[in-house]
Amino acid sequence: MVQRISGLAALGFFLCAGVLHAQFLKIPGFGAKANTPAALNDVTIGSGLKEALSVGTRNAVKLVARPGGYLDNEAIKILVPQNLRTVEKVSRGLGQGARVDEFVASMNHAAESAAPEAETIFAEAVTEMTIDDARKLLNGGDTSITDYFKAKTSARLAVAFRPHVEAAMSKNGVTQQYHALVGQMSWISFGNGSSLDIDTYVVNKALDGLFYMLAQQEKEIRTNPAARTTALLRQVFGH
Repeated sequence: MVQRISGLAALGFFLCAGVLHAQFLKIPGFGAKANTPAALNDVTIGSGLKEALSVGTRNAVKLVARPGGYLDNEAIKILVPQNLRTVEKVSRGLGQGARVDEFVASMNHAAESAAPEAETIFAEAVTEMTIDDARKLLNGGDTSITDYFKAKTSARLAVAFRPHVEAAMSKNGVTQQYHALVGQMSWISFGNGSSLDIDTYVVNKALDGLFYMLAQQEKEIRTNPAARTTALLRQVFGH
């Protein structure tokens, strides 16, 4: 009889313990691994996200700013504007391919020359991320940080980026090459190509390429342990 009571008491104890454990698991952070989002404090998460952006933007700028950073990367290479593709096709057909290639190369070199200016702007923008932003972005998609950053900084970057692109474009003769290309083929009906703001076109394409490379850096940090080059990145993204 004593043994039977003891057995029932033990069973009751374990059932109660199971219920209590299930309730405790609902408490944020209880039973979580040391490096899971629930266990990380807001300061750590915020610092980790900002460090990821700092590392990612620094690497992205370095990749696009080097010689051939745009021109040799098919994913971000700046091509002849869409509404001038007919001009390009005819020009190449008439043996003017080298002229078109020079124009394309000049646009890309202008973007490469301007790219380093983005690093300071990125660094300033990183400091504006809030704790609430960081918590939402930690478990977002592979490029959620980049998407957030792009939405927050694109307009500012375009304004700040443009003078540097214009200077590089002028130095490399891109605008002159563009108008020469359009003028040479003025007998072709190609829409509003002659009124295209080529500086704006290159600025926009340069920023598109820069954010594309930033997205690749973010994916690496999120999915590849080797890309987490600091202890903080390993702590925050290692869950």
